[in-house]
Amino acid sequence: MSAFDKDVGLADFEQEVIQASFNQPVVVDFWAPWCGPCKTLKPILEKLAAEYAGKFVLAKVNADENQELSAQFGVRGIPDVKAVVNGKIVDEFSGALPESAVREWLGKIMPSPAEELRQQAQLKRGAGDEAGALQLLAQASQLDPGNEWVRVDAAEIMLVQGEIEEARRLLASIRNDEVAKDARTMQLTAQIRLAEMNAGGENEGTLSAAIEADAGNLDARLKLANLMIGSGRFEEGMGQLIEIVRRDRGFQDDIGRKTLLDVFNLLGGQGELVSRYRRLLASALN
Repeated sequence: MSAFDKDVGLADFEQEVIQASFNQPVVVDFWAPWCGPCKTLKPILEKLAAEYAGKFVLAKVNADENQELSAQFGVRGIPDVKAVVNGKIVDEFSGALPESAVREWLGKIMPSPAEELRQQAQLKRGAGDEAGALQLLAQASQLDPGNEWVRVDAAEIMLVQGEIEEARRLLASIRNDEVAKDARTMQLTAQIRLAEMNAGGENEGTLSAAIEADAGNLDARLKLANLMIGSGRFEEGMGQLIEIVRRDRGFQDDIGRKTLLDVFNLLGGQGELVSRYRRLLASALN
């Protein structure tokens, strides 16, 4: 076993495969001790993982011990090998292949020069060098203008730096439907819209007093909701937005409902809080 292959199970699959695949391709080998072809393929994969020295990571899953994972990933026969990139299966094969065929298969999933620059940029950013990361992303974009994940990465850094307009421009330029509808992209888009709406800097006490004096002051409710959401008080903010929807669907072109959808995206689109407020929104719309 080298530093570039590891045994993985249900407990660490999310971290070692799904999350790790955003940094480099992960090759998942579903195998079992009794499987003859597995004994032929497994040493080939281990050898290539060491030879490629980090260009991909080999995750070995004992299918007998991890039947839930096997079922989840549609494994019907072993060995079953799947390539995971950016959290998604991008290629796969079943059965034992000769080393030459495995090399050819790996060549299809290895990162392009632009993708390698993008991975280097992620490491730079992780080390706190956001300027260096942006430089590498600019180079990656020049090499491959069609790699829209580069724009998502750059937009995320721009948003952290407070460059909201540039982050918005980068995300608005995305045309690939898969990238545009990815959870991370949708979260960033929601963050940008909410940040733009919260740029007024109003005082919470003043806004609360305005609502107390006039419960129908939807402008104050919207500003208070954005202030609360911006400070991480999501449930309180969503409560104000639900009230806006209940009182006037037409207010600012249905801004209450639209902002709630942004908050759902910001929260990852799932979880008890999101589910509860989806139900409240559905009730308010009826």
